[in-house]
Amino acid sequence: MRILFCEIKKETRLKLKESLLGFSLDELKKTFSDKYGEKTYRAGQVFTALNGGLGFSEMTNLSLSLRKALENDYSAVPVKIIETLKSKEDGTEKFLFLLDDGNVIEGVLMRYEYGATLCVSTQVGCRMNCAFCASGLEGLIRNLTSAEILGEVVAVNKYLGGGLKDKRAVTNVVLMGSGEPLDNYDNVIRFLRLLSCADGLNISARNVSLSTSGIVPKMYELAKEGLPVNLTVSLHSPFDEERKEIMPIAKVYSIKQILDACSAYFDATGRRYIFEYVLIAGKNDGERHSRKLIELLKGRPCHVNIIRLNEVKERTLVAATDKAAYRFAASLEKAGISATVRRRMGADIDGACGQLRRRYLGLDGKSEIKNG
Repeated sequence: MRILFCEIKKETRLKLKESLLGFSLDELKKTFSDKYGEKTYRAGQVFTALNGGLGFSEMTNLSLSLRKALENDYSAVPVKIIETLKSKEDGTEKFLFLLDDGNVIEGVLMRYEYGATLCVSTQVGCRMNCAFCASGLEGLIRNLTSAEILGEVVAVNKYLGGGLKDKRAVTNVVLMGSGEPLDNYDNVIRFLRLLSCADGLNISARNVSLSTSGIVPKMYELAKEGLPVNLTVSLHSPFDEERKEIMPIAKVYSIKQILDACSAYFDATGRRYIFEYVLIAGKNDGERHSRKLIELLKGRPCHVNIIRLNEVKERTLVAATDKAAYRFAASLEKAGISATVRRRMGADIDGACGQLRRRYLGLDGKSEIKNG
């Protein structure tokens, strides 16, 4: 069923070459054998080089003729970093990526003691149109391919000087950037399988978090994929009618349906699920909200992330105070529900998802960022 929450913009994508980064190792081997008459070990060399962020011209272990043939037939890494912003407060770094068709997307790198977590986008824009989010203001432009999603990780890993497997600089990935991952299901699943390939970046599904607004049928499908990612669901209100005002998708799937899908995910994977709760002043931060949330979640294998709203000027919502956020989390903890207030990171560099892209494109009324 196709659900139109926000306008889908007319596709303006040029006819582009397919990216070899989106090929599995077996697919590359077949292509090199059937199309180029090359030994399969060449495919392994190219697979390693692509996952390391190299272009075809940099693959000097290949013959010049093969490099030219690959350049003519395919693209390598279809994502380029064109702008970075680094927080002076905590080292969080925001990336603006240019795609081969001229579209731009964002990513955010967060540094922790245990490693570096990269937040990636899965769509150009978004059609979920959540009331607090900048990413959906222009609707959905298009889905990202699996190669483009992987390209975000590859580009940042190379930028940080990382290699493959145990030498990589990016250790964890969260699908919480622009777009709804489960609205781009096939490309996201393929990305997850490529990401975890032992001959590539080798980032396990257990080191990946996937955030969804709650597309229930796809949540059930995800449970059957054998990819035990950390499932994170945007909840934002324990009341269906209020949730509909914040998230249009709530008009299609009720909170009960979401909870049932979460239970199925836990049964299939054994993985505790997470609820995100953006705290909005006067909207979902009251005592009745915490009481109802406790009623819904008591006894469930879940965790609640309380998030302080990143205000977006085109939206009218106001962030709840820090005091209110910690009070809300404490009430859940007191009732035996695991809850934390998410640490603010990168607040000084356009913290809200979608803001850097809008500024670059001149959609927020400010001047365009200048490249390099």
